[in-house]
Order: sequence, then C-alpha cells, then structure tokens
Amino acid sequence: MRFLNDIQPPYDLTYDDVFMVPNRSAVVSRQDVDLRSPDGTGTTIPLVVANMTAIAGRRMAETVARRGGLVVIPQDIPIEVVTEVVAWVKSRHLVLDTPIVLAPHQTVADALALLPKRAHNAGVVVDDGHRPVGVVTDADLSGVDRFTQLSEVMSRDLLLVDADMDPREAFNTLDGANRRYAPAVDADGRLAGILTRKGALRATLYTPATDDRGRLRLAAAVGINGDVAGKARQLLDAGVDTLVIDTAHGHQESMISALKLVRDLDPQVPVVAGNVVSAAGVRDLIEAGADIVKVGVGPGAMCTTRMMTGVGRPQFSAVLECAAEAKKYGKHVWADGGVRHPRDVAMALAAGASNVMVGSWFAGTFESPGDLQHDADGRPYKESFGMASARAVRNRTSEESAYDRARKALFEEGISTSRMFLDPARPGVEDLIDSVIAGVRSSCTYAGAGSLEEFAERAVVGVQSAAGYAEGKPLHASWT
Repeated sequence: MRFLNDIQPPYDLTYDDVFMVPNRSAVVSRQDVDLRSPDGTGTTIPLVVANMTAIAGRRMAETVARRGGLVVIPQDIPIEVVTEVVAWVKSRHLVLDTPIVLAPHQTVADALALLPKRAHNAGVVVDDGHRPVGVVTDADLSGVDRFTQLSEVMSRDLLLVDADMDPREAFNTLDGANRRYAPAVDADGRLAGILTRKGALRATLYTPATDDRGRLRLAAAVGINGDVAGKARQLLDAGVDTLVIDTAHGHQESMISALKLVRDLDPQVPVVAGNVVSAAGVRDLIEAGADIVKVGVGPGAMCTTRMMTGVGRPQFSAVLECAAEAKKYGKHVWADGGVRHPRDVAMALAAGASNVMVGSWFAGTFESPGDLQHDADGRPYKESFGMASARAVRNRTSEESAYDRARKALFEEGISTSRMFLDPARPGVEDLIDSVIAGVRSSCTYAGAGSLEEFAERAVVGVQSAAGYAEGKPLHASWT
C-alpha cells in the first residue's frame, strides 16, 4: 500500500480518515478475486468473528465457517462446553443448514421459542423415524393458541431435496417450485438438514473454511492468567483449528510468558496473540512465539478504554504499522475492532491485515447467542456487551470470592448492555457477510488486485476531511 502522492500525514488515521484511489485493472470480475487469507488459518474470506460471549456461539461458528470465515469461542466458556461445541460444529454439513427439528405433538409455543434461532425461520416436523412430515413458519403460527399441537397447524405440502444434490440444481429446483426453503433428506428419507434458495446460491459463491479432514473450522481463546498451558492443551485436544491468546493489553510480560508456555506445547495450529497497536508490540509477541498478532486497542463499539484511560490508537494507522512489522518476520496481523461498514474491512485489508475481526456488527443477527427481544415499537434486537465490562467480568469471575468479584467489577472498560437491532434488510449474519464480501471484492477490482496479498501491495490510499467522508455516504431520502 502507498499513500496518494506519497504524502503520509504526521498524525494517526482512522478508517473514516482514508479513501482508496482506483488503479488500472485487469481483473474482469469480482468473482475472480481470491479472498483466501495467507495467514494459515484456512479462511477463504477475510472475516473472523470476535471472541465475545454475546456474539460467538455454536450457531455463529457453524454459519460463518460454512461461508469461509472463522469464529473465536470466548475464553470464559467452560472447557467441557467448548469441547462439545467443537465436536458439534465439525459434524455440521458443508452446504445444508442445521434444521430446527420439532415433533408433531409439540406445541405452537415450543416452535415460537425456537424459530428465531435460525435465519431460515422454519421448523421441520419429523416422525419417530426422523422423516419430515411437515413444516411450520411464523405465518403458520400467527393467531393460533399457543397450546395447539403442531400436527394441527403444520403445512404438509412438502418439497424435499436430496441432501447430496448439487447446489445449483437445488437452487433451480426451489426457484422452479417458488419455494424459499426445503427439507433435505438422505437416501433413507431421514432429515439431513434444510436448504434455502439463498443458501443454495451462496453455496456456489463461497468456499467453506475446512480442516484437512473436510470439517468446518473454528478457533478458541485462552486468557493469560491461571493455568494457561493446561487450558491451551485442553483446547488443542478438543480440536480447535486456531488458538487465540487474548488480553486487552497484549504488550505485557504476562502475555509474553503465556505465549512461551503455549509455544512449548508445540501446537500444530496457528497461534494468535494480542492486542497491541505498535511495531514494538508486534515484534515482542512474534519473538515470543505468535504466528499472528491481533491489533486494536479501544476501537470496538462496546469498548470504553480510550474514554476511560486515554490509551489506544486510531485503527488504520495501528494496522498499517503493525502489519509492516509483522511482514518483516513472515508473520501476519488481524485487525480487531473499529469496522462499521464494508469499506472499513477493505481499508484494514489494504493496510495489510490478513483477516479482519468483527464483533458488535454481528451481534444483531439471528445467529448470535442471545435471545431475540423486541422494544416498545416491536423492533427486534439482541443484547451485546463488552468483554471488559462489569457484566463480562462478573461472568468470568463467578467462581471467585464475593470480595474479589466486587473489587474487579469496579474497574470496567466496556459497555455492559447495548441493544443491537436487527437490520430488517439483513437480519442474518450471512446477509451481512454478503454485503461485506461484495464490497471487499469490488475494492480489489478497483485496485487491480486478484488476491488479498496483491490488494495490500497495490492499494493507493488518500487522506480525506470529514466533509469528504460525508460526501461518500448515500442519500436514503430526497433533499426536500
């Protein structure tokens, strides 16, 4: 990457401060751009979901990995649960979505509690042999007594597709029948999953992030306190594909010690460590054993660090400096935080990040772990909170004494609750991924880049005023 006219300002820059200038390009189509990350994590799109309890769960991990990204399971999840989540995610189908399975004798109330858990918003009713006998959606359940059994309200007009059907053929089948979704069955007629028309289309456009056995990938985090080596060994034994050593202030002796302990385990997966915002921090963590360094202090939507402490750095400049330092060692950085639009992801990649971490942006989706709630106007939302907030600290220290928990809760650096409203046009995480990846692919074609590595080399970036940034925003209503 270079600055326009080779003029680099003497101050640090956020994503809002910069823009990209088009280059002469020989890239014909957006789909010709290879978005696989060079950092060894196996992502086929440069997106990593941050290890936040309100965001990174099993549904998110399955869905994002199926589209080529990676989810980091938070450090405060018990190892027994993480082990179960890893096994569950790795048993998921690479094309079919996991269905909401219901029995004919279950009630409308049962279905209503489960339907918001999936973006496809459809429950499949099965018999004792696990064969589909009906489907239910919100429309079937509207205005019906909550204690009514599903056998009385389910639609029995089923279109079934073969679980191994080619995605393009499946799309044409659904489109020809004017169906939004269909249960997919195996050779014996048992339910194998559910396939939506949009899901079939996406299966032709995305490549899942898979391990060497063809199973979906996921990562998990460990902190820097306590038995770091023991917890890391348990995560590796559970089968995680990337290990993240995570703390808010990554450039400290405890992190370096933790990294050395983990490296002594000889993990056969990439080791990520952070967070830092300087070349010195990157250098020290790489020398201690990190393959990838996580960059970002304070840019996250749930983070109050900069306002509480004055510590941090504008994210674009932090990523730019840290990526340049990591490259000297043949290593990589993840840009963690501060992205609010697809353009921000593109700017992070232009600055040299191998993957971009997304947190709160994905909190307001069907796939995030929280329960779907509604405000007074009926707008659906999920609750999100920062991982240094009093709420997160309370969860993380549940086994400590009341005094220690109360003492630590005094020193919060994050928002404990925030309503993240679902976008009516993009309520699922896949909808948001579509938007982000479309933008990133277009950015690469404007730069004349066929890969992420070429993009970081060819991007030409300029600095703009606040008015310049505002000029680029679309107008959703008329002037009058």
